[in-house]
Amino acid sequence: MSDSTELVYTPLVEIPQIHATLKKNFKAGKLRSIEARKTQILQLAYLIQDNYDRFKESFAADLGRSSLETAFLDLDSTISDCKIAYDRVDKWARTEKAPFNINFVGFSPVIRKEPKGVVLSISPFNYPVWLSLGPMIGAIAAGNCFVLKPSELSPATSGLIAELVPKYMDPDVVRIVLGAVPETTKLLELPWDHILYTGSGRVAKIVCAAAANTLSPVSLELGGKSPVVIDPKCDLKTAAKRIMWGKCANAGQTCVAPDYILVPEEAQDTVIQALKEVHDEFYPSGSVASPDLGRIVNKAHFARIKGLLDKTSGTIAFGGQTDESKLFIAPTVVRGVKGDDSLMSEELFGPILPIVPVKDLDAAIEFINARDHPLALYVFSQDASFKAKVFDNTQSGSAVANDTLVHCAADGLPFGGIGASGSGYHARKFTFDMFTHLRSSLDSPSWMDRILGSRFPPYSVSCSLRKTCYGTKHLSQ
Repeated sequence: MSDSTELVYTPLVEIPQIHATLKKNFKAGKLRSIEARKTQILQLAYLIQDNYDRFKESFAADLGRSSLETAFLDLDSTISDCKIAYDRVDKWARTEKAPFNINFVGFSPVIRKEPKGVVLSISPFNYPVWLSLGPMIGAIAAGNCFVLKPSELSPATSGLIAELVPKYMDPDVVRIVLGAVPETTKLLELPWDHILYTGSGRVAKIVCAAAANTLSPVSLELGGKSPVVIDPKCDLKTAAKRIMWGKCANAGQTCVAPDYILVPEEAQDTVIQALKEVHDEFYPSGSVASPDLGRIVNKAHFARIKGLLDKTSGTIAFGGQTDESKLFIAPTVVRGVKGDDSLMSEELFGPILPIVPVKDLDAAIEFINARDHPLALYVFSQDASFKAKVFDNTQSGSAVANDTLVHCAADGLPFGGIGASGSGYHARKFTFDMFTHLRSSLDSPSWMDRILGSRFPPYSVSCSLRKTCYGTKHLSQ
């Protein structure tokens, strides 16, 4: 949507200077106190709240998003995350006592919650507030200095973030770097105390290879092909509504969007009919005219998705309309798709929903397990044994029954992948944990040597002391 919008990229020469400045400021303890962290978190919430309408406009420019969808999926959830962090950071950062152990109680063992240092987040275009500012919240709550490299593919929103952050946040602790490949390459030449990359597996390999040169730890959120397993006996009306919403939200450009459906062959027509009815309810005047369906981010992504659809051996059940001039792709269901189809070759990241007919549940599980572990796995069934069989015999970042997408916003749940869909966990406290060093600590008093003096040589004497202090039976254990 925003091919015509241009960003002013950060000069390459400034990037090492930004890194060095934040390193210096971190060592100076700019965010050492909890109060300093809370001040920045509160400012971030005001940044969004004060500029709510401007963000709605930037999302419309970048993604053709409706204002309600922008509010629900990005803005309100990020403000909520700010409030959660503000209210709970004292508890999150509190030094934690180790479990009681009679042998070590005298050492006062504890776990200190300490910031890692200066961290980098490379965020994607599809949720340019929640996936950009969400990591910022957790990093600041943990006491880190933070560099954000937002996506150049959402220039209106990335530009707005770059404009507002220096006005609301302390530039001594938070900086924005705008750019594309050269700027990201320059960032990755530097040593970071943690890197969070959200995007494709292809780029993740480049990020990890670069990070290995500086031994910078990396967390990855990579998406993948998230399957939907449908029990034909489920509440199909509700299932179809929630699947279509998950597929059409943000025009399918969601890392946990339902990517394809697995259903018994004999139920394929029934499922398609239910999806069609919901589609017509969502877009009564047609999806082309609907203000509630977003657009593909740019021409390159449009061409990729359309190319996959053009090459499919499946049959379009409904939808299929495209318009490059408007970056529009209609919600499209494709029936009779096989495992080697073009639509199964990569994550779709668009409003295309393939239906893969299978013999039975065992075949569906086998189909899932023959591929990379997905970021999310969805099951629609009211049968507890059906759900348990799928979840117990597969691996995925998340396992969700009878809904889509909403698990990302559930307070207390981690968001992260496994295998090719990512590594590490974030969202709210889990973002705090990701950017926190758990530093083990104890304090050994002098009198402890009366009990543990047997650890010192000469061991011939120590052995008799150990028997005296602990007993032969204890030593044999």
